[in-house]
Amino acid sequence: MSPDQVISLAERGVYTILIVVGPLLILALAVGLLVSIFQATTQIQEQTLAFIPKIIAVFIGIVFFGPWMLQRMIEFTISIFNNISRVVG
Repeated sequence: MSPDQVISLAERGVYTILIVVGPLLILALAVGLLVSIFQATTQIQEQTLAFIPKIIAVFIGIVFFGPWMLQRMIEFTISIFNNISRVVG
């Protein structure tokens, strides 16, 4: 296996990871920003207040994006298994 193939495989893996977790990270970021703005305007400085809405938002995101995320991971896994003969030998 040439170095170019290894780099290409790693690049596809990282790209798949970013695509799969991207929606959840963006959702958590948006909810965290909204909670931070709420805390700043109301002067509530409770540390645990930021975590609960993010956890709930991520769980809801998993419910909505879960099938799509699973499909992307399955496609990548099938691609790896189909090309395993090139990777191994």
